[in-house]
This record gives sequence, structure tokens and C-alpha cells, in this order.
Amino acid sequence: MQVFIGADYRGYNLKQQILEVLASKGYNVSDMGTFNPQEVGDFNDPAVDVAKAVRECPGSFGVLVCDSAHGVTMQANRFKGIRAANCDNVDSAKLAREHDDANIVCLSAHFLMAEIAGPIVLTFLDTPFKKLERRVRRINRLDEREDYD
Repeated sequence: MQVFIGADYRGYNLKQQILEVLASKGYNVSDMGTFNPQEVGDFNDPAVDVAKAVRECPGSFGVLVCDSAHGVTMQANRFKGIRAANCDNVDSAKLAREHDDANIVCLSAHFLMAEIAGPIVLTFLDTPFKKLERRVRRINRLDEREDYD
């Protein structure tokens, strides 16, 4: 399974710890940055990179980390086909996959420690989507576009 991971400077340390967890479990992981915690960049950059990578690699997943997880979640969800979920516990991660077929998990470096974040990510990656007709219908509606004047 291909996993793309990215973080802004505030999420760098948690991202590094999650990378270790994923490597220990044998996941094929591509680190999309940031690569330097001193580089004060915008959360948008890793979120865009991970969202595009997940969209272009069917069946892959993404992990995004920033201070609150709000910014990366909002940015990633701007892309058609991306369903990013801000998860703060394993139950939330499980439901994001089972009910919404989320393909990117977003984590808060401010509120989560690695001991909690690791199990959230592993639960997210290991939980299959429960493909019910109503869920598929709802998910398909997420990519509907409406033009506003």
C-alpha cells in the first residue's frame, strides 16, 4: 500500500515519528515534506502535494500533519476525489474509512502525541470502506460542483 505523508513545520516532529511507525509496519511511504522544521512554510504546500499524489495514485492514502489539522484538512479537500478527515482518535479514524471512504487522515501536532497518532494512522490505513449504496451515493455527491456568481 502506498502512503504519502506531509507536514508543515509545526507538524514536522510528529510526521517523523509517524514515519517510523509506518516503516516498522512495512508500508511503502513517500515523504512529501517539509524536510526542515526550521523552514517556516505554509501548511498549504504539503497538503497540495499529498492530495495531488493520492489523487494520481489510485488506492493510495495520505497522512497530513499541521498544528491544528484544520488547515491541511481544508486545503486537501479542495481537490476532486479527495476525502480528507481530521481524526483525533482511533474510533474517528475507523468511521472516516468505513463510512466515508476517506483517503487522507489529518492530524494535529498540537493536540496529539505519537503514542496516539500512530494507532490513529494504522487504524485508518487498515480499515476497509463498508461499501453500502447510500454511502457511495453520498460520497459521489462530495464532488458535485455548483457555480456561484
